[in-house]
Amino acid sequence: MDFTGFWALLTAFGICAVIGPFAIPALHKLHFGQSIRDCGPQGHLKKNGTPTMGGIMIISAIIAATFIWCKITPEVLIALWLLVGHGIIGLIDDVIKVVFKRNLGLTSGQKLLMQIVLAAVYLLYPGNINAGNFTLWIPGIGTTVNLGVWYYLFVIVLLVGTTNAVNLTDGLDGLVSWVTVPVTIAFAYIAFHSAQADLGIFSLIITGSCLGFLIFNHYPAKIFMGDTGSLALGGGIAALALLTKTELLLVIIGGIYVLEALSVIMQVAYFKSTGGKRIFRMSPLHHHFELGGWKETKVVRVFSLISVVLSLVGIGLFMLK
Repeated sequence: MDFTGFWALLTAFGICAVIGPFAIPALHKLHFGQSIRDCGPQGHLKKNGTPTMGGIMIISAIIAATFIWCKITPEVLIALWLLVGHGIIGLIDDVIKVVFKRNLGLTSGQKLLMQIVLAAVYLLYPGNINAGNFTLWIPGIGTTVNLGVWYYLFVIVLLVGTTNAVNLTDGLDGLVSWVTVPVTIAFAYIAFHSAQADLGIFSLIITGSCLGFLIFNHYPAKIFMGDTGSLALGGGIAALALLTKTELLLVIIGGIYVLEALSVIMQVAYFKSTGGKRIFRMSPLHHHFELGGWKETKVVRVFSLISVVLSLVGIGLFMLK
């Protein structure tokens, strides 16, 4: 049996665990602390000043473990490009927020332009094994549809939607990491069973980096991943779905991300159409349950368990392919 995936996961975990004790004091010294909005749950105000940009730890662990354990195939290069590229967008956003004290960071237009550039490289990279493959597999039906040139737009929507949805999920200590672990394990299974072993290893490396980050990010968090980490994870997960040609399966496996994003869309639309009424106590969805009396740790446990179930459902649907 080949244990490369296990050792790759362990390597990413170890690198992240080793970086933490150095990164956290350094970020403290630089005053790279998170600003907590007054309009959020009042219990979160005590987190004000907690170091952010911890995504640098995650990205560093992923890059190092990838070059140690993966063959640097075109697929792996693309996955790294989308993960690191979105991480850089997040880093710029975090720097603007923290260093220049602009709470909104990059504008939505600036983010979108950068994400389109990342998507364009994926679509036009000559080593992309899926170049010219405009088909979309429909889970549970056992058929595919050809989107033609509309597939280009679909890729942009998937990348933008996934990265923003993962970013919205990052609102409680450890939530994104715990939700992401079963997601990346599921995509590792899919990749290995699609004869894409290096992508499977890459997916397990993301798993390991998330677990390593949780040493410092579990409740009460000593560091936050910031947009640097959440956008990077979103880019990596989107890359796995695109490269394994299981794009729509991401909607199921990453169901928690989808629910978080939908809660924001529904809340904003309902608020505007009714003149100020709300569907949820607060969005994204995790805050709705938190304001309903759930402890932060309970929300994380329940959402993580749901993520495990959805990932298993996704694997089951893939096996029917």
